[in-house]
Amino acid sequence: MDRLTPVEQRAPGQWQIGTVARVKRETPRVKSFRIELPMWMPHLPGQHYDVRLTAPDGYRAQRSYSIASSPLDEGEVELTIDRLDDGEVSPYFHDVVVEGDRVEVRGPFASYFVWRGESPVLLVGGGSGVVPLMAILRHRRRTMPDLPMRLVYSVRSAGDVIYADELADDALLTYTREPPEGWAGHSGRIDSSLIAGAGIDSGTAFVCGSNGFVETASRLLLEAGFEPDRIRTERFGPSG
Repeated sequence: MDRLTPVEQRAPGQWQIGTVARVKRETPRVKSFRIELPMWMPHLPGQHYDVRLTAPDGYRAQRSYSIASSPLDEGEVELTIDRLDDGEVSPYFHDVVVEGDRVEVRGPFASYFVWRGESPVLLVGGGSGVVPLMAILRHRRRTMPDLPMRLVYSVRSAGDVIYADELADDALLTYTREPPEGWAGHSGRIDSSLIAGAGIDSGTAFVCGSNGFVETASRLLLEAGFEPDRIRTERFGPSG
């Protein structure tokens, strides 16, 4: 069986100035930013970057955002950012940042919530919690396409689906509030039938979303037979 190309682990380094090469609107409240980095280093799927803004008076705001891109995208990373109205960083990215702008970042960070080629894999994401899971899914598609992996993705409505143009048969969606017209798939919050429908009942699971979502998904995975030490979780807080 093919294996992932080993990623050389180095210190994440200091702050560097990246250039925004592309901005893509994913949903009315979510945008993806492709950032070219002069001191790029390969990351592991599931890691994140810190982003820092400095105001003219010297005030600084810093937030962490998951990497959405594959480590094979040399020289750049993609950060997908959910706009929070009371945030300090995300509104700036959504309302001000355009292609060609320069931003201050450092990373990659995190060592627990990463995929190193384990198989099989079940990804379970709620809302913007799909971002680090997409990095895993994208990398698997390019390096180990035959490896068993499925994404279970919970969103409120069709307009809230991030990466809608990339989701294929390896993704299973549920709409908790407004399913699209003619939708014949699962509706409502994630439950045991949705987990079972993914067709992966053992191996490693990655769960990312709000606190409540992670708690529910983890319980369902345990009931489905996943070992506790094979369930990795990441919780998205309200900061932005």
